[in-house]
Amino acid sequence: MSEALTFIREFLKKPTQIGAIYPSSEELAREIVKQSGAAQAGVIVEFGAGTGVFTREILKRKPKDSAFFSIEQNPNLVEILKKELPEADICCESAANLAQLLKERNLDHVDAIISGLPWAAFDDSLQDALLNPAIESLSPGGRFVTFAYLQGLLLTAGKKFAAKIRSRFASVEKSRIIWKNLPPAFVYVCTK
Repeated sequence: MSEALTFIREFLKKPTQIGAIYPSSEELAREIVKQSGAAQAGVIVEFGAGTGVFTREILKRKPKDSAFFSIEQNPNLVEILKKELPEADICCESAANLAQLLKERNLDHVDAIISGLPWAAFDDSLQDALLNPAIESLSPGGRFVTFAYLQGLLLTAGKKFAAKIRSRFASVEKSRIIWKNLPPAFVYVCTK
């Protein structure tokens, strides 16, 4: 429950940065990490660690020898995650700086990007500033996965984001609906 309270408090401070009023469920975390192919990936990056529900699932599933780091822009959440998950590499940065963060770790590509960012809450220029380095850094056949709320399929912002990723990736598929999430969600599986 403290995770949910932390999330709600941070949402109230910065609603367009957090983008949701409640953290993602463990069921959504299992689905998004499974769809990312993280279990076979050599380099994994998380965009928007939040309270760490996806981070914990990535740590459970990733190969022991794979490289993994998570990017979270909210310093309060980063501080909490660094205490709770000392084994994780959590950066207090913007995902727009992905190329530099990879370079600092002597990495030249990403096999799987798992995003918890609220894409539909971002304007076009911010979406582009975050998507462009993600696409440039993905290896051929690499996956970018993110989730959307079911009702977002009806909203203009959700439709625009879906069209944007379809125009930029070789393949975009949707997962099953995760009903045990507030609100219900699905995963976009985007392959370069």
